[in-house]
Amino acid sequence: MVAEVVKESEAEAKPKAEKQTNCLACNKLIKKLKHYYRNGKFYCSKKCWRAFIDKSKLDEKK
Repeated sequence: MVAEVVKESEAEAKPKAEKQTNCLACNKLIKKLKHYYRNGKFYCSKKCWRAFIDKSKLDEKK
């Protein structure tokens, strides 16, 4: 009985990580067959990944 309570409290303490469904650069829906994965994030293409990197570099300089 006590073990069940501990397991339930551990399950509540760990929030589930949400699955990323949209590209970070252009906000398009990411399809399972076509996606570009870099540094723990998903993008719809290499072009969007480059655009996101370039945009973040410009924001850091400001």
